[in-house]
Amino acid sequence: MTQLPGLLDTEAIRKDFPILGREVHEGKKLVYLDSAATSQTPSQVIDVLSEYYERYNANVHRGVHVLAEEATALYEGARDKVAEFINAPSRDEVIFTKNASESLNLVANMLGWADEPYRVDHETEIVITEMEHHSNIVPWQLLSQRTGAKLKWFGLTEDGRLDLSNIDEIITEKTKVVSLTLVSNLMGTVNPVEAIVRKAQDVGALVVFDASQAAPHMPLDVQALQADFVAFTGHKMCGPTGIGVLWGRQELLEDLPPFLGGGEMIETVSMSSSTYAPAPHKFEAGTPPIAQAVGLGAAVDYLNSIGMERIAEHEHALTEYAVKRLLEVPDLRIIGPTTAEDRGAAISFTLGDIHPHDVGQVLDEEGIAVRVGHHCARPVCLRYGIPATTRASFYLYSTPAEVDALVAGLEHVRNFFG
Repeated sequence: MTQLPGLLDTEAIRKDFPILGREVHEGKKLVYLDSAATSQTPSQVIDVLSEYYERYNANVHRGVHVLAEEATALYEGARDKVAEFINAPSRDEVIFTKNASESLNLVANMLGWADEPYRVDHETEIVITEMEHHSNIVPWQLLSQRTGAKLKWFGLTEDGRLDLSNIDEIITEKTKVVSLTLVSNLMGTVNPVEAIVRKAQDVGALVVFDASQAAPHMPLDVQALQADFVAFTGHKMCGPTGIGVLWGRQELLEDLPPFLGGGEMIETVSMSSSTYAPAPHKFEAGTPPIAQAVGLGAAVDYLNSIGMERIAEHEHALTEYAVKRLLEVPDLRIIGPTTAEDRGAAISFTLGDIHPHDVGQVLDEEGIAVRVGHHCARPVCLRYGIPATTRASFYLYSTPAEVDALVAGLEHVRNFFG
């Protein structure tokens, strides 16, 4: 069996994930290659979630009894952990949402309701890219339709990179916000954000990053990015479902209006008007995802115990191996970069004229879990003239043996369809 350089002890790590020991379809060993959609959850996080419900379950803030105080300490402690994980200047810049989609919708709506100088209106422009997840397209389309702002985007090169050749035409003095992904969920492309940030800052535009495919896989430093907002989600980084994060610069959070109204986000309420609590509570109306936030804090602890640099190195080596092996499969076409340079651990491909749904179904019968479809990035499929792709995605627990199993499974698919 092929071995990677001794970066991570995957044999030991895999013991932390009970589900990876499953057998499916009458004794087939599970080969889980769908971590870009949802990562698996280690026992360390599952145990923390169980302990929360068994010992601390109560609503947070305001309560004076012991359970409420303990639950609040755990919830706010998770905020501290996330702030440190992303190198946020202040814990009060970390807002808990239910997922990255809600985080991005929150930003889009705030900018539509904001006063100057942040307000998006019919005289301004919004810039995104052709490789975005729908969660970073649709909110901006809605904002554009509601305000009359012009929506513009960067296109893609043939090898799956952003085409920045017309950056001066795309980002102009009218640009109010530039929102893009750090890593493509379909192609795995790691974007060269420095030039885009620099141009956006030159014209006074805000910069929003979708870090859903970055936060689980590499060190994330919001200060180094020079971002204004960064969104990501817990269920792709060993955490529970139902928890997301929006980080925003403190001065922006102070000036921008709330997204949702209700309990906890208020300072005072009368029948005629209300005033709002400071950030982050200003943006966390109602009972928050308490247990999920505590679970995300445990996931951060787990990732830190391994080391994000080491995880990134492991995935780079595994992706390099996977690209090489997949390119050996006859009729297979990788959509996106065909080297491991500046690319993440998600690889999408087509296999001759076999429909990706058929590829995924036959692989599943062999115990191999991949994702098929357009992966909520349909404009990418339209750009390359394909209906959908098969996507294999890897994480800290993935191994060369699983890559080999995928390649063998694809040979089985080819034989199955003649």
